[in-house]
Amino acid sequence: MKTRHLITYIILVLLTVSIVYPALWIVMSSLKEGNSLYSETLIPKKFTLDHYKELFTSTRYQYVQWYLNTIKVAVISAILGTLMTLLGSYAMARFRFVGRKFGLTGMLVLNMFPSFMSLVAIYILMLQFNLLNSHWALILVYSSGAFISNVFVAKGFYDTIPRSLEEAARIDGASNWKVFTSVMVPLSKPMLTYVSLVIFNGAWIDFIFARLILRTEDKSTLAVGLYNIVNQQTSTDFTFFAAGAVLLAVPVLVLFIWLQRFLVEGLTSGASKG
Repeated sequence: MKTRHLITYIILVLLTVSIVYPALWIVMSSLKEGNSLYSETLIPKKFTLDHYKELFTSTRYQYVQWYLNTIKVAVISAILGTLMTLLGSYAMARFRFVGRKFGLTGMLVLNMFPSFMSLVAIYILMLQFNLLNSHWALILVYSSGAFISNVFVAKGFYDTIPRSLEEAARIDGASNWKVFTSVMVPLSKPMLTYVSLVIFNGAWIDFIFARLILRTEDKSTLAVGLYNIVNQQTSTDFTFFAAGAVLLAVPVLVLFIWLQRFLVEGLTSGASKG
C-alpha cells in the first residue's frame, strides 16, 4: 500500500512539473533582457519589463489591435453561444416535438468527429457569404459549434431539475416563458457558468480556424498574431512573443478564478431549491 501511494505521489509530482515548468519558462523568458530563445538559467540574471512596454508601443506589431479583436470575438461568441445553448437545451429537455430525437441523434453523431474535418466546408460557406477575413465568421462558427458541443451537458442538467418546480409555478398562473425565466434560468447558473467559460476559452485561444479565415494583420486575433511573430524567418522576437503569451493567459486565468464562486453559489442554491 505504501509503495502504491509513493508511486502515485511521484506520478502527480511529475505531472505537476510537466505542466508548471513550461508556463514558468515562458513567464521568466518574458522578463529577461534581449530577445533570444536560449537562456543559461531558468531565472534571468536581470529582470526587465521592456518587452511588456513594447507590446503597447511597438510599431512593428499591432498587439493592442489583436487583443481588442480577440476580446470582441470571445465575448460575443460566449454571449450568443450561451444563449443558444440555454434556449435549445431547455427545449430539448422539456418539450416533445417532431424531429426532436432526430436532432439529438444528429448532434450526437456530429460530436463524434473532430471539428477540423469541417474546415473546408465552412471555408467554402464563408466564401459564399462573403465573410472571409471577418470576425463575424468566427463568431458564428464558435457560437453555433458551442451549442452542438454543449447541448447534451445542458440538457442533462435540466433533466436533473424536478418537474414539480415548473408544475407548481404553472399552478400559480405562470406561463411557459415565466417558468423559464423565473424558475429555470436562476437554477441554471452553474451550467451557464460552465458553458460560457468553455465558449469564451475556446474562442480566446483558437488558432486553426482563425488562421484559415483571417487574412490581414489588423483583423488577426492574438493566437494568429503571436504565431506570425515567431513564424517569420528573420524573427528573433521570442521574448516579445513570451510577454504577449503571458498577457494572453491573464484574462482567462482571472475569469476562471472570478467565476468559480458563481459556480459554487449556483450549485448550492440549485441544490437547496431542488
